[in-house]
Amino acid sequence: MDNLETRLVKLALKGDQRAFAEIVDLYKDRIFHLAYRMLSNRHEAEDVVQETFLRVYRNLDRYDPGQKFSTWIYRIGTNLSIDRLRKRKPTYSLDAEIGDQDGADGYALIPGDNRTPETEYMISETRTTIHEAIDGLPPKYKTVMILRYLQELSLQEISEVLDMPVTTIKTRVHRGREFLRKKLESPQR
Repeated sequence: MDNLETRLVKLALKGDQRAFAEIVDLYKDRIFHLAYRMLSNRHEAEDVVQETFLRVYRNLDRYDPGQKFSTWIYRIGTNLSIDRLRKRKPTYSLDAEIGDQDGADGYALIPGDNRTPETEYMISETRTTIHEAIDGLPPKYKTVMILRYLQELSLQEISEVLDMPVTTIKTRVHRGREFLRKKLESPQR
């Protein structure tokens, strides 16, 4: 299969449209299944497949023949799926059709506000505990944890904000979580 892929890529680089069409045929189902597993949405998965092949077509000259073509194309599909997940905002339609739920409409899915004063107090206490635990972190972990979990920035964005390698950010997030876990597990208070 690797010989076939290499041959197809070389032909596609020379402008052979049929070779590129064969690459699409080889990978379209695999990329769709990958995207569908990540996104759980058929339309979004189809969009990812289309965007993946657009990127492959535009960047075929950047493909390094020293690496497996499948690894390269999967990376593109995975990154596009992850980007969609990050940008995804919950969408709710009150008039959306719902399977066989005896005529129930979207309004039935809206949760009631059944919070009692006790649950409000518990939520408030939990937030306070978490914020206090974050405040007690060493500064190099505190900044990363605030950017990651309170500001909801990606690791890449944090890397750019702090001008540090992503690997350093990952390490600090991991260690920060460990500090928090230990603080929250210890019965001090």
